Amino acid sequence: MNVYDIVFYLFAALTVISAFFVVTNRNIVYSAFFLLFTFFGVAGIYVLLGADFVAIVQLIVYVGGILILLLFGVMLTNKITNVEIKTGTINIYPAVIGVGLLTGSLLAALINTSWRSVPASAPQATTAALGTILLQEYALVFELLGIILLIALIGAASIARREA
Repeated sequence: MNVYDIVFYLFAALTVISAFFVVTNRNIVYSAFFLLFTFFGVAGIYVLLGADFVAIVQLIVYVGGILILLLFGVMLTNKITNVEIKTGTINIYPAVIGVGLLTGSLLAALINTSWRSVPASAPQATTAALGTILLQEYALVFELLGIILLIALIGAASIARREA
């Protein structure tokens, strides 16, 4: 077991443990802070996999945008810290059956798959290759996606401005 494996297990433990606390914590502010650690753990795993662009996007979009927006929204809203988030119905039996079926199918897939071993190599930087592909081979698709997102933004703004 080398340093790479130890760092991976640390990031994996950080991600799983903090995700567990996101789900089980009753206070939404604490859940949002544990979500921060979950996002950092996932970004660390992306770095270890050599997907540096995805790791940076994870940090910028999720930690920098969505999580901070969630924290400000929760912390600036009055009387939300003591609100219990529960529904009136308890569907524990269907949930246990669904989780059992999902766990059984995942375990069956893990056991019945013939895994091949690949020698480890140093991760390569992906940002330059991704930029080259996006701006040469997929330039038209990239531009069309930008136009579609702009249309969606204009539509959302016009719906939000519309008076009731």
